[in-house]
Amino acid sequence: MTSRTPRIERLLQDGVRSLVFPGAAWAVGDAGGTVAGGAVGVLDPARGDGPTRPDTLFDLASLTKVIAVWPVVGTLVEAGKLHLHTPLGTFWPEVAGQPLAPVTPHQLLTHTAGLPLRANLRQLYGSDPQDVRDGVLREELRRRPGEAVEYTDRAALVLGYLAEFLTGRPLRELAADRIWGPLGMTETRYGPLAAAVAARCAPTEFDDASGAHLKGTVHDFSSRLLGGACGIAGAFSTAGDLGRFLAYALAPGAGPAGPAGPFGPGWVAESLRIRTGELAPPRGLFWHLAPGTGVAEDVWTHYGFTGTGMWVSPTRGRWAVLLTNKLYFTRETGPVTAVRDAFRAAVFATT
Repeated sequence: MTSRTPRIERLLQDGVRSLVFPGAAWAVGDAGGTVAGGAVGVLDPARGDGPTRPDTLFDLASLTKVIAVWPVVGTLVEAGKLHLHTPLGTFWPEVAGQPLAPVTPHQLLTHTAGLPLRANLRQLYGSDPQDVRDGVLREELRRRPGEAVEYTDRAALVLGYLAEFLTGRPLRELAADRIWGPLGMTETRYGPLAAAVAARCAPTEFDDASGAHLKGTVHDFSSRLLGGACGIAGAFSTAGDLGRFLAYALAPGAGPAGPAGPFGPGWVAESLRIRTGELAPPRGLFWHLAPGTGVAEDVWTHYGFTGTGMWVSPTRGRWAVLLTNKLYFTRETGPVTAVRDAFRAAVFATT
């Protein structure tokens, strides 16, 4: 893998020069840990905050879904406290009699629940977190459950609320205590970040209210509305910490976490396979096949709106992380998508 490092570094340096993102950190490895990695660019071109480093923290955006919600749900499933095909309304009083009642956890994890496509939390429910929760759990469905695959942030939001109901604990604590702590992910946390930690965080979009780029405060507005932590987004982390997470996913029960790790191989195997039948696009449980690949390649991914991405392939025994703050420059996704695709091709090439 280290022989591909110059190719990856050139790709990312080109991204910096082309103003796709100010900086990027990356890592690639296997079940044993990181085998290659690095960083390019700067934290903030306007402020001279210094170079992007391998330990720079990034706003993960929707990668929160797969490092917080997905594994926490896995612990509940493996403990027998949650059954994926049981309708929510049969065991969750908050949604009994509501449109969500016939929806199953499996449909939420595969984005086939028929939920509204956009969050629009403040516009619909106001700024009180309890009002938001009540509104989300009582909202009408867009489609019949199981009818179509349609990605929506609301799926992770509902699953986060479900985990909180089943455990009586906030998702912020569940992720830290059940997942990040046992895996040694000491840099991973929900925001807002303390000033000393935020100083080495990559800034994201310019915020009119503060007159500066967001730095250590989550970009996702829904997460900010809910105090910085929810199922949609809110987590900050480094390439190294995400590498620990993915290395464990390749060999659950092994490595530094050992048998006491948070979730087992069964959860990974069930998640990293097509769970949507003949519906398109095909998805696993929150994860999906990398664009431009098929089942044979066995490369699964998830992206974040801020410019982040993670990939894992059990068949190839390899994982990869690419963290950028492309949102510093633009909300357009085309340029960073091209970089992600080229990065994935370089990492998972067979020759």
